[in-house]
Amino acid sequence: MLDKLYPKDQIKNYLLIDFVLIVFLFYRVLRLDGALGLWSSLMLLLLFLVSFYFALWRRDGGLLVAVLSGLFVLAVLAVYIGPVILWFGFIFADLLGRSRSKGHIAIGSAGIALSFMFVFIIRKEPLLQISNAVYLPVMIIQTVYPIVIYIKEKSKSLQGELDAANEQIAKYIQQEERQRIARDLHDILGQTLMMIKLKSELATKWVDKDTAQAKRELGDILATSRTAIKQVRELVSEMKFISLPGELEHSVELLRTADIALYIEYHGKTPLLSSVEETMLSLCVREATTNIIKEAVHDHAGSQGAVLRHPYYR
Repeated sequence: MLDKLYPKDQIKNYLLIDFVLIVFLFYRVLRLDGALGLWSSLMLLLLFLVSFYFALWRRDGGLLVAVLSGLFVLAVLAVYIGPVILWFGFIFADLLGRSRSKGHIAIGSAGIALSFMFVFIIRKEPLLQISNAVYLPVMIIQTVYPIVIYIKEKSKSLQGELDAANEQIAKYIQQEERQRIARDLHDILGQTLMMIKLKSELATKWVDKDTAQAKRELGDILATSRTAIKQVRELVSEMKFISLPGELEHSVELLRTADIALYIEYHGKTPLLSSVEETMLSLCVREATTNIIKEAVHDHAGSQGAVLRHPYYR
């Protein structure tokens, strides 16, 4: 309910301060109404409240109009009661700093300075005399204060945008990492699990016909399972780099368990590759090996041979 009467984002920091200042202003004006009279004082205070409440909710040109109206009320009260009323100008100086327009802030700041000059000219009290010396720095602070608040609010807004951008980047990174894990699961574990599936089917076929062959197939399943466990550990530890020689050796061993011979002919010196390039080539070898296994026949009618040809690995 309270956030409908007072801006929710300002309740914590400003509500108590504004309430105390307004109470002090009313007390000061009604106690020393002087030549103004009670009704004139009440009318000016009512205009002050309307200006304050209007400025509290606006950030556009309406804020500037409300601030100038409130400064006018304070200047009139200060002329009749005393310059001490000008201290309450900090209320509108603070609200002015939340404007979205630099031009409005400049006009409002000029209005603050003019309200001080207006009061001391009408009262015929030199602003620089010793008794009024404190009001010059007060005027300067009130004039500059909206700019300080504007910079502070702008910084807060930029920080909010930065936090939102960082949060969005974090989501993108998380999504990319999930996609990477999915790719790694497919590339790294896909062929190994396919081999376990094929070997399990072979073991099922041989279990009644040739127990020794079935045991060999089960041994291959055990070895391949150990390989899968190792691959999972590497994936969990985020081992992104894949060695090409190591991947070739792994392909030879994996295809051997499927009774497919892979011969690697090495010619010349291996070129220097970056980690990314070597990893991409290794993944290509892995995908090719997976495709070979998928197309492999499920029987042992005869040994099959595969030759991997590459400019440097043949």
